[in-house]
Amino acid sequence: MMHTDTLAPEPSPETLQLLDSRFAERSVQTADGVQCYREAGSLPAGGTAVVLLHGIGSGAGSWLHAALRLAARTRVIAWDAPGYGNSARLQPASPGAEDYAARLHQMLDALGIERCVLAGHSLGTLMATAYAHDLGKKRVARLVLLSPTRGYGNPALAERQQAVRAERLRTLDEVGIAGMARTRPAKMLSSKPAPEALAWVRWNMERLDTAGYRQAIEMLCNADMARYAPAPVPVEVHSGDEDTVTVPANCRAIAEMFGAPYGSIAVSGHACHIERPEAIAAILENAYAAATAGAAPN
Repeated sequence: MMHTDTLAPEPSPETLQLLDSRFAERSVQTADGVQCYREAGSLPAGGTAVVLLHGIGSGAGSWLHAALRLAARTRVIAWDAPGYGNSARLQPASPGAEDYAARLHQMLDALGIERCVLAGHSLGTLMATAYAHDLGKKRVARLVLLSPTRGYGNPALAERQQAVRAERLRTLDEVGIAGMARTRPAKMLSSKPAPEALAWVRWNMERLDTAGYRQAIEMLCNADMARYAPAPVPVEVHSGDEDTVTVPANCRAIAEMFGAPYGSIAVSGHACHIERPEAIAAILENAYAAATAGAAPN
């Protein structure tokens, strides 16, 4: 489905109050600098946490409504990736997914998370698969990929890589973060998005850091998810049935690459965790139940 640019509204004061009161920003010091995250719920001794990694145009706050639905069950942690929010940027100007995975490892060490269900959205799925493939293979009990992107690091995609990099950098230079946040949220959602969803995409996008976003563009262009398949942990893949960014056919192909089950999320565009937080919470609750029961993928 095609979307036209629509001026997104501002989020309600009630949503922002909920964010501040129940999913407030926190930080931890890592070897590579300050790492910020949001947290809800609590973790029983020896329990399994849920860890959430956002996409390229978003941030930790985007998980608010899904995280609060999960908080009664366990500890839920959503990070602001390096270069996002108040998290320290990575050192390389052109980082790989492994660089983000290394910071994730440091953060989870610092937070005392020994076991988790790891969920990534969009660009976050590259970070998640890189982490589970190597540093996190003993920590990640189950991997949930939402609206995954394969990346453009395959040499066969060299021309596409150049086009994607050029288009994203041109948009950033021409309209800036503020312009992107005002006009692009509709592209992230279904054909008939709710104003609240548009507002929440906008709010999270407005908080992008230009330098951090440029690093993330480089990672998107450098990475190839095929490097991390097969995974050493159970994997499942889900995407919106109206996703025009990581289209369903491509998400199914990623599921096949991992030998993983694929699920379609009804009435949802790319930002499925914002548009359908109740559906995402249910997916993550099932993943948590499977991980804690030692069950195989559905």
